[in-house]
Order: sequence, then structure tokens, then C-alpha cells
Amino acid sequence: MLDNEILLDTGTNEFEIIEFFIDDKCGGSDERDYFGINVAKVLEVVEAPKGLEAAEGAPHPSYLGTMSLRDIILPVIDLSVWLDIERKESENELIVVTEINNVISGFLVTGVTQIHRIGWGDLKTPNKYIADMDSNCITGTVEIKDRFVLMIDLERILGELDPEMAERSDGKIYSAPEKMTAVLVDDSVSVRALLNRNFESANFEVQLYSNGLEAWEALKEISDEAKESGGGVADVIDIVVSDIEMPQMDGYTLTKKIKDHSDLSSLPVILFSSLITKGLYHKGEAVKADDQVTKPEFNELTGRAIALIEKYRERRQ
Repeated sequence: MLDNEILLDTGTNEFEIIEFFIDDKCGGSDERDYFGINVAKVLEVVEAPKGLEAAEGAPHPSYLGTMSLRDIILPVIDLSVWLDIERKESENELIVVTEINNVISGFLVTGVTQIHRIGWGDLKTPNKYIADMDSNCITGTVEIKDRFVLMIDLERILGELDPEMAERSDGKIYSAPEKMTAVLVDDSVSVRALLNRNFESANFEVQLYSNGLEAWEALKEISDEAKESGGGVADVIDIVVSDIEMPQMDGYTLTKKIKDHSDLSSLPVILFSSLITKGLYHKGEAVKADDQVTKPEFNELTGRAIALIEKYRERRQ
């Protein structure tokens, strides 16, 4: 098992990535491509079993069927196929076992290098060539030593293989009894669109931001304007809902800054992320998040937001 607590305090705007590689035939000349994912999503790394091959009738050619890991049967995805890389086969290939949205999966790679600690500010937006790729699942790039490591969006891969993972609903219809205002923060265009749709349908006015730093600057400005007008930030904003993994400033750091601020601390904050698991729940508690919701539960999120706002309003009375 991996140690996901590598001397890293929550709210420092830093995170660890596990770096792995795929050996690319690249038209005859061998080349090594480097990738990374947040180590918080990784349960362990194991040797790939023999005999894995594309499953007939699979939803995507990258799907290699399932493998047994102790008492768990997990699906395995060949990342090289998804990324359109002609992988050079080798002995002792590895499976990176992940838990995302409470679903355990395996990803076949050539090998793993090491774990690196980096700042979210070091994560750069992918260039236009990468962003326009049909199979794009690259969220950013980070320079490590003499190479660039591409950060992989595993949620997108799993969501496309299983559309039900992308958005789940508890079947209920939620609507605020009066107009409420939410600040919604997520670096994914598609997730922001889903959040916007659901919250507007639940009788919210919405302010959208693409990363924690952008939201933080806006919240400070809102707080200053509210103070100048003789009111409070709660008169303007009812709740903040934030993703955790974002460039520039992550959701943990954003939450910590809000809760440490003399005026903004009165705002309820919900963390909404695929990183909300039993093993990582304490990280949100450490920065005083009021609630934490696993990312596919878009519909339930609005209901919990309304309940939390009403709870805060009762306290102020």
C-alpha cells in the first residue's frame, strides 16, 4: 500500500504526484513518455498479471477486462491505448490501482519512477496541441528535473467508459425556498456546466470560477465591498462549493483561507471532489470544510447546500 500522508499538511497548496511512464515505440525509435496522477487517488502499485488483453465487445479498446486483487475484482485499462501510444511491451509491467469516486480500478503502465511533492502553482495549463487531442485527458503539465510530466485526468477516462460515473442522482428534486447565491469553483469546463445547471435549477444565482486563486481574489473583493456598504459577506453570498484538485490554488487551501478570514469565515463551504473518500475525509475536516460530497453526486449536492445554508441562517438569528 502507498503512504498517502507524506509529510504534507492540508492547506499548503501542495500535493504529491506519483510519476509513471509508458515506453513508446514511436515509429521504431524508443521513447519514454512521463505522466502523473495525484498520489491521494492511488491505493497501491502491483505487477501486471500475464494474459491481459483487449476484451471483446468492450466499451473501449483500452479495456483489458478484470483482474483479481485479494478480495477485489477490478477493471483494468491500458493507458497507452487510451492515449494513442504504441506501447513497447516489456517484462514486469505495472498496474496502478486507484480509488476514484469510490470505484477501484487499475491502469496498465510500463513502470513507475517515484513520488514528487509539487505546488499547484507549478501545474501549467496544457498547450493547445494537447488540449485539442480527441483523446485528451491531460489536465496540465509540470516540469520535473529535465522532463515534462503530463497530469492525467483519470475521472474523464472512467466517466467515458461508464457514463453513469460522470453524474449520479438520488432521484429527488431540490429547490431553495427563496433565491440563494452560490460561488462554484472547478477547473473542469464540463463540471462547471453541470454545477451551473443544477444550482440554477435549484433556485440559485451562480458565480463560476475556474480555480481557487481566481475564486479567492473574487471573494476578498466581495468582502471588501460588503464592508464598505455597511453589510456583511453573508448578505451577498450564501455558500461556496469547491473542487479540490485545481491549478494555482487547490480547494483545501481555498477553504482554509476562507475559514481563517475575519469576514469570510461566516460562509459555509462544501468540498466537492472525487477525492472525498473515507481515508481522505479528515483532510477536509482539517481545513474546517462544512461538508464534503463525492463528485458524481451532483443532484444530492444542491440539497446538502440548501440544508447547510438554512442551518447557518438559523445560527445568525
